[in-house]
Amino acid sequence: MVSQELSVGEVSQRSGVAVSALHFYERKGLISSLRTSGNQRRYSRDVLRRLAVIRVAQRVGMPLEAVGRAFESLPERRAPTKADWAKLSARWRTELEERIHMLELLRDELTGCIGCGCLSLQRCRLANPGDVLGERGDGPMRWE
Repeated sequence: MVSQELSVGEVSQRSGVAVSALHFYERKGLISSLRTSGNQRRYSRDVLRRLAVIRVAQRVGMPLEAVGRAFESLPERRAPTKADWAKLSARWRTELEERIHMLELLRDELTGCIGCGCLSLQRCRLANPGDVLGERGDGPMRWE
């Protein structure tokens, strides 16, 4: 019979996530563990699914805070159902669409911003004559 609880080493091996990262995710509240009488961590098997989501989210640039907010809709200590995952994905859809839009904008417009080689919109006479964007504050005004 397959054990329902996994050691930190087993979770690390199965998920491809370093033990130190597991501890970090636990401190952030993204995953949780129980402690044995010897104070060793034990994880329920559903943590593997959560870790898969965390890894994919990080690869597409989702902040861990967004992952944590999405995980709030999932049940504790049991494997999420298809309906649970549908609810999570619905929460992410708008944020992902915004990220896709920003990445497409970056891809399509980036050369126009650095084409002159100055690498500075503050001094760029082509994209920001007279530093008019500086009046609106710091940062990349055209991208936000």
